Amino acid sequence: MATIFRWLLRLSTLAFVLAALSAAGLFWFATRSLPDYDETIEVARLAAPVEIVRDNANVPHIFGESDRDVYFGLGLVHAQDRMWQMLMLRRVAQGRLSELFGPRTLETDDLLRRLDLYGAAAQSVEVQDDYTKAALQAYADGVNAWLVAVNAGARGRGAPEFWIFEPTIAPWQPADSLAVVKLMSLRLSDHVANEVLRARVALALPGERLLDILPEAPGPGIAALPDYAALLPGIDRTHALAWPKRAQPPFWPAPERGLAGASNAWAAAPDRSAAGGTLLANDPHLGFAAPTIWYLARLELASGGVIGATIPGMPAIVIGRSERIGWGVTSSYLDDQDVFIEKLNPDNPEEVLTPEGWTPVTTRPSIINIAGQAPVTITLRWSENGPILTGSQFDLGAVTPPGHVAALGWTALSPNDTSMTASLRLMRAQTLDEALEASELYIAPSQNLTVVDGERIAMAVIGAMPRRDARHQSLGRVPAPGWRVENRWQGRFPASDNPRFVDPPGGILGNTNNKTVDRPFPNHLSFDWGDSQRVFRWQFLMQNREVHTRESFIEAQLDTVSYTARSLLPLIAADLWFTGEAAPEGTPERQRQRALLLLAEWNGEMNEHLPEPLIYAAWMRALQDRLIRDELGPVLAAEFPHVEPLFLERVFRDIDGASVWCDVVQSAPVETCTDIARQALDDALVWISEKYGGELESLRWGDAHEARHDHEVLGEIPVLRWLVNIRQSTSGGDQTLMRGRTSGVDPDPFLNVHGAGYRGVYDFADPDSSVFIIATGQSGHPLSRHYDDLGELWRRGEYIPMSLDPDLARAAAVGVTRLVPKTDPEPVGQ
Repeated sequence: MATIFRWLLRLSTLAFVLAALSAAGLFWFATRSLPDYDETIEVARLAAPVEIVRDNANVPHIFGESDRDVYFGLGLVHAQDRMWQMLMLRRVAQGRLSELFGPRTLETDDLLRRLDLYGAAAQSVEVQDDYTKAALQAYADGVNAWLVAVNAGARGRGAPEFWIFEPTIAPWQPADSLAVVKLMSLRLSDHVANEVLRARVALALPGERLLDILPEAPGPGIAALPDYAALLPGIDRTHALAWPKRAQPPFWPAPERGLAGASNAWAAAPDRSAAGGTLLANDPHLGFAAPTIWYLARLELASGGVIGATIPGMPAIVIGRSERIGWGVTSSYLDDQDVFIEKLNPDNPEEVLTPEGWTPVTTRPSIINIAGQAPVTITLRWSENGPILTGSQFDLGAVTPPGHVAALGWTALSPNDTSMTASLRLMRAQTLDEALEASELYIAPSQNLTVVDGERIAMAVIGAMPRRDARHQSLGRVPAPGWRVENRWQGRFPASDNPRFVDPPGGILGNTNNKTVDRPFPNHLSFDWGDSQRVFRWQFLMQNREVHTRESFIEAQLDTVSYTARSLLPLIAADLWFTGEAAPEGTPERQRQRALLLLAEWNGEMNEHLPEPLIYAAWMRALQDRLIRDELGPVLAAEFPHVEPLFLERVFRDIDGASVWCDVVQSAPVETCTDIARQALDDALVWISEKYGGELESLRWGDAHEARHDHEVLGEIPVLRWLVNIRQSTSGGDQTLMRGRTSGVDPDPFLNVHGAGYRGVYDFADPDSSVFIIATGQSGHPLSRHYDDLGELWRRGEYIPMSLDPDLARAAAVGVTRLVPKTDPEPVGQ
């Protein structure tokens, strides 16, 4: 027995030692890819030395003798810190994920191949101006120089992910950077999803009720929708209503409805600034990830220093400031997408009907390689209106009659996209007028550009606006027959037609994705807007004081008071406050009274430490579900995972008879809105009890509203997920200025999944007092101390200096990288 015990002990010890050695080996291999920020690197295709000073937040300050060399340096630092992220962006755009991940990403690759974003990007290289072409090539050379250094210097394959996946990396190309721009356009566009959903709801409800659940933004100019069934005879209503909601495949780049781009930006003129200089605040909202999509950098160009947020893969400061101007962006919600229903020739399915008769579609085979399986060949098809998509993509099959297919018209598919040229001209502009002129070359994604210089402020909608016929059957709001000439695009409006607001008399301008103009169709800009609530809180905060400071702009950026809660609760609970008989402890009635008492004394602040935001959010969610489920059915009701404030307001104010939603059609009694409100509150309290337990007063909104920044690949692997995923308790909500858009999906419907990954506030009375922050850290390497070091500052509403002072950057630098040219057989720039 003793012998057996000794051998068991020896084997256990050996197993432990081997496990420890394996773990140590894996750790060593993983850390090999951590870059040394304090070294000298010889690189090819560089004209003169470049100095990269990384400040104590790991923000690189790049100095070179020419702009080309500075862009080279930006490409290299992006590759050092975010190589895996860049290559994943490129693979998504190219539709080549399945080469790594197998069949589970086939649907994503199929969509990107059919859209052919990468093909459009490759064609767009030649339409850039000479400066931009040189910048794109220099940036690509910088990326590739780091790839060469990784291969030559035993640097751990460049990123820890490459110990799991194929480490072979194709050189970066200028087209790759333009493809990243196209991919961002896709992530910021949800008009296709809106069109499809509106068509499905139109098949389920009469017109007046359609405007309840999908209301227009307040203001005149609303036009009635045609009957979708009349537009496309043969559409199957039952099929459309029963179309199941499908889980998105991995890396799906198109946003769910309500999760497209959003943002805040506001500016003050000198006469509304306490210090006498212009002010600008900007926080663009995108889906959260680890690392965040944003990367902070400073470039020293011939035109002067520029600092702000970049997107790895692109050689541009996308948002930020220079010595003379500052700029920020918000999603404009310009309607730049249309779904065209194409009629197939019953005798030849490779032809579709056009105003001139049956016309062949353009076709091309495309081979998708799949890890572990045989390749799949798909046939790409284009009609005159755009690429033809499958019925499963964007749920188009739900609204496409038999014998028809759906094609997508979208400005971002232009092969003559000069958006990158516009971006590089913008960040070199010296005046507000030069910045606005540069923005006219912008195509997609459409944005509201807010610009300030030392004395003036302006906001302009940038991006191409499709020119639609005034006789368009659906006004671009639901899919329309593509063979009718009045439904087809007629080119695009000139940039001068885009709305522009310059030097407003009140000295304040801004945007929270709210409705900005009220122009008649077809100059309307959009029927769908991203905000009808935050803008009221913003107006109050801006007009509540005569002059503003950097601190007051920061306070507004971090404001968590919900205008929506303040306006809906008195309306919905009007007949419930302080009513009813005394109820014993432990009964549903008593719990309801306690919840109502908490809400009655609440100021609407969506603070992470309070219970009231969770009670309110759960109540509104349960209420909307009770109101719509019997009219729409469970399948279509699931398409509304987020509370629609305008819908609830219409119902409880009985606008145009909207209170009819309160009666449950399938029950004999006639329910009132008060009945439904009370029942929904009970639903919410039961759900809270089952989910969180404990006393109502001990609840924390932050426990439910946790920001999840997940690594797209390693975040799914047991054990590793605890290392790579970043979790943060957060304040805010769907309709607060510090927006934290919730998932809306069970079992955790209030997770914070979409918000301000970047915040910046610029003060041109003292430019170097400007501040910025990102939501995670600069590095994409989970073992780097810079992987999440900025995340806690971001969570607490803190910032880091946004200075162009080189001495300040050097004072506490974490390292200085020096790039020096080596003999290069090829001429620089070729």
